[in-house]
Amino acid sequence: MCGRFSLGLAADELEQLDGYPNLQSQVGDWVNRDAFVPRYNVAPRSQAPVIHRRAPAGESSTSTSRSEDTGKPLVLHTMKWGLVPHWSKKEDTSLSTINARAESLCESGSSGIWGSIKGKRRCVVPAQGYYEWLKKGKERLPHFTKYKDGKLVLFAGLYDIAHIEGREEPLYTFTIITTAAPKGFDWLHDRQPVILDSSASIDSWLDTSTEGWNKHLAHLLDSLPNATEKLDCYAVPKEVGKVGNESPSFIVPVEKRRDGLEAMFSKQAKSGVEGVGKRKRGEEEDEPERKPLKAPKKEDDCEVEVVSPPRSQTKALRSSQERSPKKSSPRKGVKKEETGASPKITSFFGKKS
Repeated sequence: MCGRFSLGLAADELEQLDGYPNLQSQVGDWVNRDAFVPRYNVAPRSQAPVIHRRAPAGESSTSTSRSEDTGKPLVLHTMKWGLVPHWSKKEDTSLSTINARAESLCESGSSGIWGSIKGKRRCVVPAQGYYEWLKKGKERLPHFTKYKDGKLVLFAGLYDIAHIEGREEPLYTFTIITTAAPKGFDWLHDRQPVILDSSASIDSWLDTSTEGWNKHLAHLLDSLPNATEKLDCYAVPKEVGKVGNESPSFIVPVEKRRDGLEAMFSKQAKSGVEGVGKRKRGEEEDEPERKPLKAPKKEDDCEVEVVSPPRSQTKALRSSQERSPKKSSPRKGVKKEETGASPKITSFFGKKS
C-alpha cells in the first residue's frame, strides 16, 4: 500500500516538473494552487497536487473545476487524498480509499467506485518518494523509496468529484493505485504504488479523451520493471510515523542525519577528542563500525546500512593497564601526572548540540 509520501518542494519548483520535459510542456495552470502546502510527510486527508486532463466544457459550472489556460491539455490540481465517490452527499472519512488495487480496476466493469471513473478520471500524483513500514518483530521501521537520480516519482491515480451537501464548491479527491511489489522490494511490503516511468506511459494514462478502458491501460499497472536499478530504499527516522510531524530529515537516510552517530563522531574528530582519532599500536579500534543491517527473511535486496553504536572500551583500557608497569603510590601532597592517564569513556562523546 501507500499511506504516506513526500512532496516538500516549493510550488514554483514543482511546476518545473524536472525530469519530465514532455509532461511539463503540456501542463497549463494550477487549479486550487493556494491550497498546496509543501510537506515531507503527506498523510491521508491532506491536500496534494495531481495532474489530469483538462475538464471538458460543461462538466461542472464551478470556477475551480476548470482552468483558464485553454491552450494546454493538462492541469495541476490540488485535491484531497482519499477518494470520495461522486454519488456521495456527505464526506465519509471512514472510507478506505487512499489506495485502489490495480487488480480491482482490471477486473471491474464500468460500475462500482473504480469502474465508473477509470475511463475518464485518471491522474498522476507527483512525489519525491513514498514511505513504507517494515514489520520486524514488534517494531515498525519506516523506509523511504525514491528514484536514484532524485527526480520526481509519478504515481498512477484516479480522482473524482462529489457535490457535498452544505458545500458551495464540489469536493475533488484522489486515490493512488497500488500493484504487486517488484522483485527486490517485496521484502519491505507486498504492495507498491504504480509508478509511471516513461513519457509514453504517462501520456497514455492521462489520455482520457475516449473515456474508455483497454488492455494497454491495464498493462501500465504492472510492477515497475528493473526496479532495483532505478529506485533506492533506505531506513528513515521513526518520527515520520506521527501525522503532523514535518522535517526535511525524514527523507534522509538515518545514518546520514546531522544529528546521528556519523555526525557525532565527525564532530569529535574535528575537535581532536582523544581516543577518537588515529589509533595507537596495540589498541583495539574504538571507532564505530559500519555494517549492513541484519535483515530478516527476504531482505537480501535491502540497500540500507546502519551505524552500529560504539563498542565498549573496557577491554582496550584493561589491556592497556595490564601492559603498563605497576607504579608505587605517589607521595602525599604530590599531584599525579595526568598525561599518561587513560581517557574516561565519557570523553568519547561530545555534548549534545
